[in-house]
Amino acid sequence: MHSSPDRGVGRGLERPVRVELLTRAGCSACVTAADVLATVCAEFGVAWSTVDVDRAAAQHPELRAEYGDRLPVVLLDGREHSYLDVDEVRLRAGLSAATAPPDRGTI
Repeated sequence: MHSSPDRGVGRGLERPVRVELLTRAGCSACVTAADVLATVCAEFGVAWSTVDVDRAAAQHPELRAEYGDRLPVVLLDGREHSYLDVDEVRLRAGLSAATAPPDRGTI
């Protein structure tokens, strides 16, 4: 499991970005997804975390019920971003949009 105390904080963002990988023990596709997330999130200075849906089921049974049959699942700011594999192009676009400075208009 990858976790960081500054999870979701990168490049001095005003709004933290949450990237979570839903996984379970023995899921080889989850290992591959974790490798991709590590690379892509590092490019944007964004930390990420994993959640084992089977371990979390005691407190959050809805995670396993919703996502358990299509792991790995990537959540970006709590919303499903991709499942079964990581769509790297889409993830980069999503992180780029999420980490862009806010548009403050022109002066």
